[in-house]
Amino acid sequence: MAAEDLSPRVASPRDRDVVVAILVSAFHDDPTWSWAFPDPSRRAGQHRRLWGLFVEGAMRYPWVWLTSRNTATSVWIPPNGTELSEEQEAALEPAVVEMLGADAGPVVHAFELFDRAHPRDVPHFYLSLLGTRVEHRGRGYGLGLLAENLRRIDDAGMPAYLEASNPANVALYERHGFEVRGSFKLPVGGPEVFTMWRNAASLG
Repeated sequence: MAAEDLSPRVASPRDRDVVVAILVSAFHDDPTWSWAFPDPSRRAGQHRRLWGLFVEGAMRYPWVWLTSRNTATSVWIPPNGTELSEEQEAALEPAVVEMLGADAGPVVHAFELFDRAHPRDVPHFYLSLLGTRVEHRGRGYGLGLLAENLRRIDDAGMPAYLEASNPANVALYERHGFEVRGSFKLPVGGPEVFTMWRNAASLG
């Protein structure tokens, strides 16, 4: 990992489009999000709208991160935060219906499954999205960013939670202290999503 990407910064509202562009690139062929938006000719635009909503929701907190050269981004929700504001939450389903029409039902249900699986009993940091631009994959930018974020979370003495939308990433997250907590299958033959938990670091 290049030295200049070892000092990530908190994204500001003016970085919104940069963060979204990284996520559009990173998740284009993701098993879950290509299932949700199956038309490759429309997917980038659909993802841009979807990730824009979630990035704007997360930017209410200072926990959206960029590597210094904008190769990767991480989108976190801090303890007791919410992914979306009430207004954004209300806008999500209509946006999905507008984008997918008659095919929106399973995707709307998928969001319900994500929400149902999310633990509520212990305050934690939630890794909503982590992505690296496709042309920069394999160089450790995303995982380096994750490691730096987790150091800060450890300093705060907090646990962390995520959903692995790509089963290939489960082992990578396990290397960073996450353990599989459970899983759920998406509707109509969709892929399996793994929920993962990382205990708070011992500060003793």
